[in-house]
Amino acid sequence: MSKKLKFFLGVSYLLILLIFLYFIFSQIEFNRLNDFLYYKEIQINVEKFIGRSLYFNIVIFFLFSIIWVLLLGFGSPLLIISGILFGKWIGTLVSVVSISLGALLLYILASFFFTELVYKKVNKKFNHYIQLFKKNEFYYFFIYRFVGGLGVPFFLQNILPVIFDMKKINYFFSSLLGFIPGFFIFNTIGSGLNEYIKQSENFSLFKLILTKDIYIPIILFAVIIFISAIIKKKIFYEKL
Repeated sequence: MSKKLKFFLGVSYLLILLIFLYFIFSQIEFNRLNDFLYYKEIQINVEKFIGRSLYFNIVIFFLFSIIWVLLLGFGSPLLIISGILFGKWIGTLVSVVSISLGALLLYILASFFFTELVYKKVNKKFNHYIQLFKKNEFYYFFIYRFVGGLGVPFFLQNILPVIFDMKKINYFFSSLLGFIPGFFIFNTIGSGLNEYIKQSENFSLFKLILTKDIYIPIILFAVIIFISAIIKKKIFYEKL
């Protein structure tokens, strides 16, 4: 059963990815990629499309995000896109809830079918984290999410608690709350990129970086990386 399900998930993930990429690339005019006016046209068309049926598009993006995470998709592109499509506030709300639900479903699925496999693959490598999670699973997993998983790939972050059988309610809310700062940063970058394209007449990398909605979240992201390094040393190693 687990092999069949694993195969199904792999095929489904690739199928969704290919459909998504085909849809994106089929809409791109490659001969205009060096024309900034082309990006302004895209921005205007996307804004009109989202505005015509905002709630419907939020639901579609919400469901797609859940499925994407469930099928081991990476999170960062979704956060940028949600910021572009819905702005930093709505984008953050939608992405935090949808990705938290997707991660929870992946955790439940892995707990049900792949416990032994997860244990064999990650137990030794992440044993120093697991011992802390067992002491206070909500607190330490919240910190773990807050600092971006300490460099661990996103899909591994989502299934790591399988080893210590974390309570589902603790998993969901520690993820939900821990995701907020990082997700807000990426959504702000997406929103800032959208606003820059809307307001500028030509592209300048220097001006883009100096845009408040770009350089402030980049600084905050650097701060989180710095905090992550401190936490990794002070909490996830020295307390063991």
